[in-house]
Amino acid sequence: MKKRIKNCLVTAVLFIVLGGFLSCSAEKETPQNLTVKGLAISTNKIDFQSAESNADLTINSEVTAWLLQSSDASWVKISKAGGTTGTTVVKVTALENTKTTPRTAVITLTSNEAKSLQIAITQAAAIGSDGTYPSYNTNPLPADATGMSNTAVQLAAKLKLGWNIGNTMEATGGETAWGNPKVTKQLIDLVKANGFNAIRIPCSWNQYLSNAGKAEISTTWLNRVKEVVQYCVDNDMYVIVNIHWDNGWLENNVTEAKKDENNAKQKAFWEQIATHLRGFDEHLLFASANEPNVENATQMAVLTSYHQTFIDAVRSTGGKNAYRNLIIQGPSTDIEKTNNLMNTLPTDKVADRMMAEVHYYTPYQFCLMDKDADWGKMFYYWGANYHSTTDVSRNSTWGEETDLDNFFHSMKTKFVDKGVPVILGEFGAIRRSDLTGADLTLHLESRAYFLKYVVQKATANGLVPFYWDAGNLGVNTMSLFDRSNNTVYDAQALKALNDGLK
Repeated sequence: MKKRIKNCLVTAVLFIVLGGFLSCSAEKETPQNLTVKGLAISTNKIDFQSAESNADLTINSEVTAWLLQSSDASWVKISKAGGTTGTTVVKVTALENTKTTPRTAVITLTSNEAKSLQIAITQAAAIGSDGTYPSYNTNPLPADATGMSNTAVQLAAKLKLGWNIGNTMEATGGETAWGNPKVTKQLIDLVKANGFNAIRIPCSWNQYLSNAGKAEISTTWLNRVKEVVQYCVDNDMYVIVNIHWDNGWLENNVTEAKKDENNAKQKAFWEQIATHLRGFDEHLLFASANEPNVENATQMAVLTSYHQTFIDAVRSTGGKNAYRNLIIQGPSTDIEKTNNLMNTLPTDKVADRMMAEVHYYTPYQFCLMDKDADWGKMFYYWGANYHSTTDVSRNSTWGEETDLDNFFHSMKTKFVDKGVPVILGEFGAIRRSDLTGADLTLHLESRAYFLKYVVQKATANGLVPFYWDAGNLGVNTMSLFDRSNNTVYDAQALKALNDGLK
């Protein structure tokens, strides 16, 4: 023991001279600074986070020459590969780890005059990959069926006509960033008074992180969403909360390359959303996404994994979430793609609590197109009895009654008839108020007929229609209400929607 103490004191003197630090005891020697026959390194282990980052390695040398090499030169970089006598600081760089698993490497310090030394390098998996976010399901509750008695089919029958708070809670830059005022109880009261008994809240979350590295959503934002949900529930309205486009982190990345990373964020987000909103009864429904871009069966399988993560995360929080009705989106929420590609649904340990979602803006030239393109022209008139005899180039040439009937019927046979209700989460057609005279009159009558027909046929096929309202006023708007003063803006369209329920 005396010999070990003496050796340790000698080593300590050496490191004090070299600027190092050493703790010494009779029982053990420190692992933080290692010296072997004239070569010393400041550490034998470097841990890197997943992002590209650097660490300094100090080499104290009494040899005439030394070499430094990495076992994996592809992602570990060193600023200096060799040196001589003296103190040298080498910068060690770990490139970003985009993989879904941690990785390791070894840096070896060698010299013909001394024993080799090694530095173990570890790097965390990519931020957002499975296991890198903390679990936010920190207080799961026992299942609570109070106020949650209706199955998906039973609940869908209670949802008559829905309205979207568009371009608001999902607006990039904040709730008012896209020109709409903050949602008030007075606005929700107005919507309820005009025939709607359901609200869809397109919602952003990724821009409201209090800690991006942990995918931690700001409590202030969670409380704000809860407040708006409460406005709806206080009116005995059903309400859907989703993860909307949200800067495209999920919507534009339904790919194998992003699968693990996005599933980790999907899990983290929904554990937080579901926990924070867990106290609401079946008036609240959750929707996994919005319009996830999917073009083929491979991407569809990835989307199914996102939906599975959503369902599992919500259910894991317990309480009323153990029975909450959940909504999953078809590929691009496009009816044709959904009919062709969505052939396998995620699993749910609770039976009969799942709904599907599609959107409907068909034909595009009538519903959304606001200027002519080289591939086609805008349609102003829709419906067999609403074609113009003077402006015939603007009549719809496809996507009219027969096509709509077939689209909606395909959703009925694929889902509704099998006990999976379908939410028609968005639909509408712009109001082309820059037209004049007879053209404007015919267009508005045609548009009203389209809206009535959509609601009528959706209801007949078991689809629950939610009208898209972005809040903007003027030409090419779909807004029903003036949110600045909480008044009806488009009485004709509003009447058409309600007439579709009769």
